[in-house]
Amino acid sequence: MLPTMPIDILTVNLSNGEIVQNKIEDPSVIKKYIGGRGIATYMLLKELDTEASPYDESSSIIFAPGALTGTAMPCSGRTSILFKSPATGKFFKTNVGGHFGAQLKFAGYDLLVVKGKAEKPVYIYIDDDSVEIKDASFLWGKDVRETNALIRETHDDPHIQTACIGPAGENKVLYASVQVSIYNAAGRGGGGAIMGDKNLKAIAVRGTKGIKIAHPERYFKALEVIYGKMNSVPGVKPLSDYGTSIGVESTNAVGAFPVKNFQEGSIDNIKFLTGQYLVEGGFLKRKISCYSCPVACHRFVTVDKGKYRGTYTGGPEYETLNAFGGGCGTTDTATVIKAGELCNIYGMDVISTGGCIQWLMECWQRGVITKEEADGLDLSWGNNDTIVELVEKIAYRKGIGDLLAKGLKEASEEFGRESYKWAVQARGLEQSRVETRSAFAYALAFAISSRGPDHLNTETLAEFGGDSEARRVIKDITGSEEYAYPHTTDKRAEIVRWHEDIYAASDCTGICAFPTTAQFWVSEYDIAEIYSAATGIEMNADMVMKAGRRIITMERIYNGILGHTRKDDVLPYRMMNEYQNGAMHEGAINSKEMLDLMKDEYFKLHNWNMKNGLPTKEIMEHLELEEFIEKASNYYDLA
Repeated sequence: MLPTMPIDILTVNLSNGEIVQNKIEDPSVIKKYIGGRGIATYMLLKELDTEASPYDESSSIIFAPGALTGTAMPCSGRTSILFKSPATGKFFKTNVGGHFGAQLKFAGYDLLVVKGKAEKPVYIYIDDDSVEIKDASFLWGKDVRETNALIRETHDDPHIQTACIGPAGENKVLYASVQVSIYNAAGRGGGGAIMGDKNLKAIAVRGTKGIKIAHPERYFKALEVIYGKMNSVPGVKPLSDYGTSIGVESTNAVGAFPVKNFQEGSIDNIKFLTGQYLVEGGFLKRKISCYSCPVACHRFVTVDKGKYRGTYTGGPEYETLNAFGGGCGTTDTATVIKAGELCNIYGMDVISTGGCIQWLMECWQRGVITKEEADGLDLSWGNNDTIVELVEKIAYRKGIGDLLAKGLKEASEEFGRESYKWAVQARGLEQSRVETRSAFAYALAFAISSRGPDHLNTETLAEFGGDSEARRVIKDITGSEEYAYPHTTDKRAEIVRWHEDIYAASDCTGICAFPTTAQFWVSEYDIAEIYSAATGIEMNADMVMKAGRRIITMERIYNGILGHTRKDDVLPYRMMNEYQNGAMHEGAINSKEMLDLMKDEYFKLHNWNMKNGLPTKEIMEHLELEEFIEKASNYYDLA
């Protein structure tokens, strides 16, 4: 239900079977954190135990649909999943679309908190007020598609929505995903490994309750405004027509499409990795929407001929096309789709999976791994059979797959031979396939993100100035369109902070980041008005952005308590020490000096401590986070 007071929280303890429903009724708390990601971050920080590992019985995983999820607000079907990451050892928020979050809200719950560890495989079944922990032994070992089908068959209900893991989660692959509505992945950070460690195969939910809108007339007027903007901006139709792969060809053209593990910036025959070719080649069968989304940027594709005939799956997204395409030195469409299908049904993050395979291929290129060590595989760039086989090996931890299942940080440390230099990861997270040496706001955003080097906390697409809306946003942030240029450090701190704040606010409300941080047809003013009308809790744009900043600050406090400081705000070795090959501008490197310059400006903007890069007592007071001052002061200098 919407947080019109109270926020309804369902807590399930798998160790003792206890199921508890409680509420957050204090309106000041709700107003400060909005809902979804904000409330969940607040809860994780309150319960933070520095001694507890991500796999500790006391550690929680929280499923947090947004405050507007389940309503008619366009693109509001998102759910945040939060936990202490087994990959990074720090705070982690991942986010996913599909229809699971709306069903959870329809069942009457704003958040689901899962604690403890079951003795045997279980799944949680939620049917409105009925909540049960059920035996999942018949599901263990099944892939994501099979699991979803069996649960629906067991309960004779085709409308059940699931959040589940596949074999990779059961095997605690470090980057195992939580798969929602089958093909929507909460991929990053290892949430699937957390569920696997808890012996939690799935959460199945069916809700039939309505959602009450506080001020319906005002709400629908706000919707009219938002839909009008959606129909007028230039970025919506291309995204709907071709999905996120719309950017593949243009990125390749400017030498910023990472090829062969970020060694090159473009690849021949790029058309075979484009959204246009998915249509022309007959792969695209239909477009798919998340809940309440008129854009439908997701794809559903099949392979109808050749070796991988019979393959069918959601996607591929831009990241998949790079992870298993250009990044591995191939443009074979069917191979990319097959590898993506396996990640979806085994439950693995495509970015990390592809990044690990690319690292191994570069080990082969450099002659530091033998064929025997590689299970007899030919690891040459563009070997399509090897790419697909390695995905399966990772999911089941077979042979060399067991090393890759540990993630790049641990794998490169264990393998040695200076392979850390081409392990494109930082802090335990494989970098998403964004060439930060050609995008300096992205470089700063990746370095300081609470997650690690990826784009899903701060999407700074506007810095490219790709259309009129992007240039308008940059002008609004910096005062001039001239800063819509990615190859300068000027004003990157301001650009990153604005995008962080609105991204966090988007997650709190359940709104997709595309309309707020990529196409710009939902502003902080729109969020404030639609949230106020829906919930009856009055917010203005400044309050929305301040809530976003409060969440970013809480994440930083959490990580600061766990020992993170500005020295840890880094990018992968390759980004910081090697110039980008084929770059179309000078200075295509994310050097320590460059990052330090941008970090200084960023910390000044936040009023954080310049030496340790952590929130001060003063800013915690300003953001009304006084309850965390004493806790933080026990671990770092708040001056």
